[in-house]
Amino acid sequence: MLLGSLSAAAQPHDLIGYWQNWNDPNAPYMELSEVDPRYTIIEVAFAEPAVGTTFDMVFALAETDEATFTADVAALQAGGRKVLISVGGANATVRLNTEDERDQFVTSMLGIMDTYGFDGMDLDLEGTSVNISGGVISAPSDATIINLIAAVNSIADAFEIQHGHRMMLTMAPETAYVQGGQSAYGGIWGAYLPIIDALRARLDVLQVQLYNSGSMYGIDGAIYEQGTADFIVSQTDALLQGFSTAGGFFAGLPANKIAVALPACPSAAGGGFTSVEVVADAINYLRGDGPRPEAYVLDGPHPDLRGMMTWSINWDAVATCNDNAYEYARSYEDIFGLPTSTRALPEQGEAVVWPTHLRIGDDLHMPVHEGALLVYDPIGRSMGRLSIRGGRVTIPPSFNSGLYRGGYHDAAGGFHGVTFMIE
Repeated sequence: MLLGSLSAAAQPHDLIGYWQNWNDPNAPYMELSEVDPRYTIIEVAFAEPAVGTTFDMVFALAETDEATFTADVAALQAGGRKVLISVGGANATVRLNTEDERDQFVTSMLGIMDTYGFDGMDLDLEGTSVNISGGVISAPSDATIINLIAAVNSIADAFEIQHGHRMMLTMAPETAYVQGGQSAYGGIWGAYLPIIDALRARLDVLQVQLYNSGSMYGIDGAIYEQGTADFIVSQTDALLQGFSTAGGFFAGLPANKIAVALPACPSAAGGGFTSVEVVADAINYLRGDGPRPEAYVLDGPHPDLRGMMTWSINWDAVATCNDNAYEYARSYEDIFGLPTSTRALPEQGEAVVWPTHLRIGDDLHMPVHEGALLVYDPIGRSMGRLSIRGGRVTIPPSFNSGLYRGGYHDAAGGFHGVTFMIE
């Protein structure tokens, strides 16, 4: 078991990151087991069409053998985290022109998800993968869009039948494909809107890329530049409130389905990097935890905002990426109020747990059957949350030897401290 998040009911926020399935000398390859514990949803980049097709999806591991990767996926899931396969990316064209191509897309994606045990899929379709030539948001006319919607529905239905629970679905369009529908509706402009609208009941997180964008309209009619607090606030508010297009009105989504998506550092994207301080100002304002940072004015706060997404986990891990390694993860931790010091733990009595001296892989027996254990390392840094399942917490391999403190809430809401030693 690895570090994980609480269930959706108890932990409504997520840090989402893309894991690069290739080695970039500037953002080196890492094993899934090495992903920072603050990332609660890991999106594996990418499933791509087989050569000569736009619909027969394949996924080939670059540097990890299949058995190790599959075991790592299962370990992350055991810790409460989600691992998704992302479809497409900037270099792949995914187009389902016919019903036969739609069916092969479904078959191939279900095969990939079954082979590696993914929790669901992410749609990161760019370039000519999604274009509109007619129709409206509520009734698209392009076969590629109609077939894609039908394919995702079929995959989600089959997944639920096989696993007994719903498939996780996220989307990561560029701004032109979503908010860009305000200024035009055709080609790439607004092209994701029919897809989002048709799949909104299945959609878990929409994470529009607020980078590589240039300027965009807000729903107030003003133009905002990427890399600013106003850009984050205005473009997020458009997703929450909805907006008019030549293809009809796009109804907004609830805040718990919206994540703010930004690059981990300047080198991770062609443009749109936003400093930690500006990101915090913008998201705190969106959530009602801070003052208006710039010109854009919200009608009201959105405390249930889902969280943050970044391209990519690999870039975030680079020490020179953005001042320090995992600066983006640390920013998420600070903004969304996850405790970063043992001083944040309420001072209450220690609970009885056993054994108090453990090794990696051992189970810590807890007085509660289900929940989450907040854990802090020997020097007081937050290690995130360990899932309590069946009254046990398994010590993950990411821990080192030393004395750890933590705490959990009981069913009545009372907080209990825990101390244990890893040998």
